[in-house]
Amino acid sequence: MEYKIQRMIYDEEDYLMLSGIQHFEFCKRQWALIDIEQQWQENVKTIEGGYVHQKVDKPFTREKRGDKLIVRALPVKSNYLGISGICDVVEFIRDKEGVPIDGMDGLYLAYPIEYKRGKPKTGNEDILQLIAQAMCLEEMLLCEVKTGYIFYNEIKHRIEVPITIEMKEKLKNITKEMHDMYKRKYTPKVKTGKFCNNCSLKDICLPELMNKQTVKRYIEGRLSQLENS
Repeated sequence: MEYKIQRMIYDEEDYLMLSGIQHFEFCKRQWALIDIEQQWQENVKTIEGGYVHQKVDKPFTREKRGDKLIVRALPVKSNYLGISGICDVVEFIRDKEGVPIDGMDGLYLAYPIEYKRGKPKTGNEDILQLIAQAMCLEEMLLCEVKTGYIFYNEIKHRIEVPITIEMKEKLKNITKEMHDMYKRKYTPKVKTGKFCNNCSLKDICLPELMNKQTVKRYIEGRLSQLENS
């Protein structure tokens, strides 16, 4: 199978975290607080999400089941998108239309599988993260990934996700915007909504203050006040 190689446009030192795509699509401010300002806060949902990922986070683990090869915690990257991260699980299914896999006989098609806490969301944040994993696999393996899956812990069921051209184009635009914001160290102002109640950074986002200053500057200011008091 022939696959068009995208030209490299990012150096590895400029790569952003693949996992940040989900945060960016959910809330650009949340992503900036985490990836640019290095702010983070654990809550019940983040802890639960970590527990779900513990079940599949076994780096470089391979399991062979008939014509299926299961690889867990597979590192992936894309020079074209300028991202790197981990695929929770990638299932390689033996198929004559596939590509060779190191150490395996025959040809295989790749299917990325992302594990999530909760249930399917109304937004596209989980889907776009999966699309990013698929595009990384395409670039690394020189293949086409047509389908992926998201397993939701609350419903104990995997949802099939088609890897479409439209979603790939959307992801390309998103990663370009992420790189631009990161380069400028820009944290956007808050746009409040009901979704704020589901944000792990709700208590440090400080929406009433962020229209005037960044979280980092606010915290630095408070520390300075305490030192001088």
